[in-house]
Amino acid sequence: MKPIYIDYLNALDIEALAMTDAEIIGAVEAGLVAQGNGQTVIEPRVHLEPDPSFHGHFNVLRGYVAPLDAAGVKIVGDYVDNYLHGLPSEFGILNLFDPRTGTPRAILDATVITDMRTGAVTAIGAKHLAKKSSRVLGHIGARGTAYWNVRLLDHLFDFDEIRVHSRRPESRDAFVAKLAADLGKPIMAVADWKSCVEGADIVVEASRLPDPQPLLKTEWIKRGALVVPYGTMSAVELSLTDIMQKIVVDDWGQCKTGKFGSLRAHVETGRLSEATLHAELGQIAAGLKPGRQSDGETILFWHRGLSLSDIALGKAMLAKAGENGIGQRLRFA
Repeated sequence: MKPIYIDYLNALDIEALAMTDAEIIGAVEAGLVAQGNGQTVIEPRVHLEPDPSFHGHFNVLRGYVAPLDAAGVKIVGDYVDNYLHGLPSEFGILNLFDPRTGTPRAILDATVITDMRTGAVTAIGAKHLAKKSSRVLGHIGARGTAYWNVRLLDHLFDFDEIRVHSRRPESRDAFVAKLAADLGKPIMAVADWKSCVEGADIVVEASRLPDPQPLLKTEWIKRGALVVPYGTMSAVELSLTDIMQKIVVDDWGQCKTGKFGSLRAHVETGRLSEATLHAELGQIAAGLKPGRQSDGETILFWHRGLSLSDIALGKAMLAKAGENGIGQRLRFA
């Protein structure tokens, strides 16, 4: 047997890549287009909850992207109390394989990949589903994925006003300061959900609630807005789907199963079903179904996170690393 090597990118390597906003969005959208064209396999994510008292769980995401000639498995831990230990709430590892032989090809730190690809899916959703004239962003949450939500959305829309709220003032203030420095514009830290959400053109709900609580009120959503709720626990009212002209998800197979998700109660009560679903985002990205068709449409986009996005971004990172001599090769066999 010939020697087998694995390409390895750690967190420092990925930072050195300095992926641009356009590179991140482009890589993730290519994965979505492949999904829309039926060139992928997605296995619904599974969870491992070692002990309820640890206040966290692992997500295991699995997928195959034919145009990229790659299969992948990502394991990401999501622990809400990690800030108490000076740690990020999420750690992840992405494993890439040859889909024809199962040979391992690469291992990447997937912590920032998870954050980047989540932000990219939020931004791509807004690209197709938000009003082109959107000027005000209301964002709930200040974790790692929140940074990339705001950064990549602003890359596409160049907002006049960005409002941010999160539960802990210390994390909210630090988050706002970093965004303001990186985006070169003022960011508003607001003290409550209503001030953040009411009247915004794009609303993103990325809260980290211990249990479902309807903190985002349907009456605050203005006509023509795009609402993107993706918190692990639901923070929206059941009535939210009643005001929507279109409901879009990233993958219906994942959204209709599992115990977690911001619209879990809407699926269980039949408010979100195959009959009420407009499309998967990949179908819209591939041009097979329409996105927003008028400024008056109020639209909801729910994404749970796709293995395809991790694989697509990981492949793009490996290509850039190879061009720039970044990373390491590990002997496997």
